[in-house]
Amino acid sequence: MDTGVTVVGSGQVSGAPDVLRATFGVEAFAPDVASAVARVGELTDAVTAALRGRGIVESQLGTSAVNVFQHFREPGTDVGFQASHMIQVETNDLTGFGALLNAAVDAAGNNLTLNGLQFDIEDKSGLLTQARELAFQQARAKAEHLAALAGSTLGQVTAIAETQNAFPIRHAASNAGRKANFDASISISPGDSSVEVTLEVHFGWA
Repeated sequence: MDTGVTVVGSGQVSGAPDVLRATFGVEAFAPDVASAVARVGELTDAVTAALRGRGIVESQLGTSAVNVFQHFREPGTDVGFQASHMIQVETNDLTGFGALLNAAVDAAGNNLTLNGLQFDIEDKSGLLTQARELAFQQARAKAEHLAALAGSTLGQVTAIAETQNAFPIRHAASNAGRKANFDASISISPGDSSVEVTLEVHFGWA
C-alpha cells in the first residue's frame, strides 16, 4: 500500500465570452415524407442564405440534427410526417444576435424555432492554466495541513489526476415562431463564463 496522503484541490477562473452559439431549427409538416423533407430543405436554404446575408460565413454554419418522423394525430384523421433540421450558428459578434434572429424569422416565419443560445470562450487555454495553478496550490495547502496534523512531512508528488469543466453562462431555449416580428435591437447579456480544474494529487512522505 502506498504511503502518503491524497488530496483534491479545485481552481475556478472566469473570463468574458467571445463567441455566441445559437441553434435555429426549421420544421415542416406534410402528408408524405417526401413533401416534408423537401419543404424543410427549402426553409433551410432560405434561413442559411439569410444568415449569410448578415455576415455569417460557411465555417460558422453547421447541422446539429436532422429528424423525420411520422406524426400521429387524433383517430380518424390523416397521418402526416414532420421533418426538422437544426442549424448551429457561431459568431464572434455578441451584439448582433437580434439581427440574425430577424433574418431567420423573415426567412422561415412560423416554421422557425430557436433551440439554444450559449455564450462561450473560444480559447480557454489561458484560463485553464490559471485554474490548474490554483487547484494545485489548494491541494498542496490541504496536504501540508494534513501532514502537520499527522506529525509527518510531505515528500514528492507521486500521482496527479485532472478533471476539467467549463460553465458557459445563460443557456436559453424558446420558440421563435410564436412572434412574427422581432426587434433587431433585442438586448442579450453574455455575463461571464468560467472554467474549473479539479486535481487529485498524491504526496508521499518525506
